[in-house]
Amino acid sequence: MFFCSSQNYGIYFVMITFEPNRSPKLLFLFFYMKKILLLSDTHSFIDAQILKFVKQADEVWHAGDIGDLAVIDSLKKLKPLRAVFGNIDGVDARLEFPLDLKFEIEKVSVWMTHIGGYPNRYNQRIRDEIKLNPPKIFIAGHSHILKVQYDKQLNLLHLNPGAAGNYGFHKVRTMLRFELDNGEVKNMEIIELATRD
Repeated sequence: MFFCSSQNYGIYFVMITFEPNRSPKLLFLFFYMKKILLLSDTHSFIDAQILKFVKQADEVWHAGDIGDLAVIDSLKKLKPLRAVFGNIDGVDARLEFPLDLKFEIEKVSVWMTHIGGYPNRYNQRIRDEIKLNPPKIFIAGHSHILKVQYDKQLNLLHLNPGAAGNYGFHKVRTMLRFELDNGEVKNMEIIELATRD
């Protein structure tokens, strides 16, 4: 017998096997997609619009230029957070978060940094290393320009969520939302917030 149920992006599989002269065996498997909210360049700004999307995620990733750490406190109260510091961030942010964050989640390798460039124009600081050991996802902020670009040469996905804060030249505040599932990036969405004040 085999049963399958999906709820809250998790998929449950239950299998019962019957063998002659033995007790039934119950096998329970659980596969889970991680819903990620990626934002950057808040520059001390957070509002109810951002927090609404935070509540819908499993994890929040911040690609730097956090500003006031009250932003981080608001995010951490709601969801697990991964973050890097940016060029405007002070000592407190630099003590709490790294310049580069490399990790693996759902069989997807990730490298997040604030100033990293983009395919064919990577920042000199990371250029050699990214060519030697490219992640599946490379995340940068800083430019305030939303970008989702596949690097065919390095076989990686570059993400820049734009700027979620009010400070800067951008007209529309943006973030990215996507799912990670067993080595795959799925359901990428651009979130456009209200035009900045």
